[in-house]
Amino acid sequence: MKRFPLLLLLLLPSLFAFSENGYDLWLRYKKVANNSLLQAYRQQLNSILASGNSPTMDIVRKELQTGLNGLLATTVAQRTTPQPGTLIAGTPQNEPLLRNAAITGQLKKAGNEGFIITTTTINNIPTTVIAANTDIGVLYGTFHLLRLLQTEQPITKLNIVSAPRIRLRMLNHWDNLDRTVERGYAGFSIWNWHTLPDYIDPRYIDYARANASIGINATVLTNVNANATVLTKPYLEKVKALADVFRPYGIRVFLTARFSAPMETGGLKTADPLDPAVQQWWQQKVKEIYQYIPDFGGFLVKANSEGQPGPQDYHRTHADGANMLADAVAPFKGIVIWRAFVYSHTNPLDRHTQAYDEFTPLDGEFRKNVMLQVKNGPIDFMPREPFHPLFGAMPKTPLMMEFQVTQEYLGQATNLVYLAPLFKEVLESNTGNDYTVAQVIDGTARHDSLTGIAGVANIGNDINWCGHPFAQANWYALGRLAWDHELSSASIANEWLRMTFTNNQHFVDTAAAMMLQSRDIYVQFTNPLGLHHIMGTGHHYGPAPWVNDQRRPEWNPVYYHKADSIGVGFDRTTTGSNALAQYQPKARQQWEDLQTCPDAYLLWFHHVPWNYKMRSGRSLWNELCYQYYTGAARTAALQQTWNKLQAYVDQQRFHEVAMLLGIEHKEAIWWRNACLLYFQTFSRQPIPARYEQPSTSLEYYKSLRFPFAPGI
Repeated sequence: MKRFPLLLLLLLPSLFAFSENGYDLWLRYKKVANNSLLQAYRQQLNSILASGNSPTMDIVRKELQTGLNGLLATTVAQRTTPQPGTLIAGTPQNEPLLRNAAITGQLKKAGNEGFIITTTTINNIPTTVIAANTDIGVLYGTFHLLRLLQTEQPITKLNIVSAPRIRLRMLNHWDNLDRTVERGYAGFSIWNWHTLPDYIDPRYIDYARANASIGINATVLTNVNANATVLTKPYLEKVKALADVFRPYGIRVFLTARFSAPMETGGLKTADPLDPAVQQWWQQKVKEIYQYIPDFGGFLVKANSEGQPGPQDYHRTHADGANMLADAVAPFKGIVIWRAFVYSHTNPLDRHTQAYDEFTPLDGEFRKNVMLQVKNGPIDFMPREPFHPLFGAMPKTPLMMEFQVTQEYLGQATNLVYLAPLFKEVLESNTGNDYTVAQVIDGTARHDSLTGIAGVANIGNDINWCGHPFAQANWYALGRLAWDHELSSASIANEWLRMTFTNNQHFVDTAAAMMLQSRDIYVQFTNPLGLHHIMGTGHHYGPAPWVNDQRRPEWNPVYYHKADSIGVGFDRTTTGSNALAQYQPKARQQWEDLQTCPDAYLLWFHHVPWNYKMRSGRSLWNELCYQYYTGAARTAALQQTWNKLQAYVDQQRFHEVAMLLGIEHKEAIWWRNACLLYFQTFSRQPIPARYEQPSTSLEYYKSLRFPFAPGI
């Protein structure tokens, strides 16, 4: 047998110890490196008193024990009576020590899911308290306290009251029953339907734990392009098994409902929502679901969009379809989330306008337990879009935000693209009605009782959950912003980096700067100046602005950029599609004037001549060249910056990110060359000589094929 050198054998344990695969996400609970803080933490948190016999309180105790033991590198005792340094966690209902006026007074601000964390004195004993009105609130508070320790924050004088700004904080999984994931770039679905309900993969528990740690309280297990099979008895038994795992973590299960299910699995000849037999079928099906899952959340529905069946097949409205389902779930306090992502190839109008045109006439016609789920922009999760005009309309209908966490149009998990700046850009947009998009979806603008924010999940069975190590930050950011949309992109990046990698200040500052510019870099080398939907068709991977042979006009990139010998861009002013008319006057005022429209949306709203003088002083063509070349160059700078951080990162994740940044740089050059060579056929102008000229032809880029691209 071959012998290893003694020195290598001695080094192997330390080498492997300094390697992480990312599975632990932001819940690593590594020993606090700051010695002075470590000693203070140990003194203040030397034991735990957590009363209550519910499964959720069992999780609280386990999480505190695991977290404190790891962070403090010591054994933290469980107690039944407080001593100096005891952490008390519970509700006034299950812990008498928390029934004092100071605590119960603060808890009035916390609601059903919020919590307080306070440094106080109980029975003359200095303690730290996590208190809430419900057990799940205690769990949320537990994760918040552990986050403070993970990010090395002082905890000597805590006085925190935190409650979620939005009621429904949801992940939408586009997972299919065969375990493929539509627009998924991190492996197969984590739901193994074949082994459910009898085999509970520990990963299901870790999934629930990760979501609870950032306040996500709902999950849609199945693809919006729905399969009616999930509503059958064998699959409801499987769904029940997942719901039972998630319930103690405060997570309610939702399913996607295929509108034609009464025909496909019920034997009916119609799915007409006004047909009594169809209504009865859904009522019986819903009753069956609630027998398996008493806290079932309800249905998410994609109907009459991209070929999906829906009420319009029977000359009924979206309200007719949503209300039928809403009536079925109402006795069980369920809700229906009806997607506003609709467009039709038979509609000759600008795709930008179609959802608004279909839904605004229905404002006020939906049942009280119906929410309209609206994508952040009017086209389809583009790298940059103006906010959807529906957020400035429909005052009688609760609107729910739909973001895309999975990076369908943003590098497909091979690119570092931190999405919090995108989320914030949309949430902070003023709708023109003197309130922001965030104020629409959190209910403050119109006093909606139903409020929600959803993100299309980027999770798969890759060992690190999300494919790209930095893609985990987008899952994290969605949860944090759903809880409190006033958090900044920078503060969320700071938290995530400290919890996921290290508290070293140089690393955090440098890596956070990379993250905060990453989305802007991606826009710059793919879709600058308001260009959009110019990616490859079908797989949506890479550039293909030349495609014009798809059977539906709005699937062709040429539909969106409209390049010709005069210029480029989609005229959405009164001289074009007039999509701008759907925005409130205060919102559209800046966009409709070519002179005042920000460069970021210029080609989104205007067809601009190639020689138009930009604010930079460059012509439009030269500005386009500048943006593409600058964006590609910035990806090289990301590589250089990351390489300087090697000493602060475990080797496995360092090399993963380094290799992926290499892919991103190659893809940026591909985007740059392919797009400029194509648009050059219209501008008839040279790429300025100061730039490196493309080494391959436009025909080469047109010839590229990707038959097995992921996520289709």
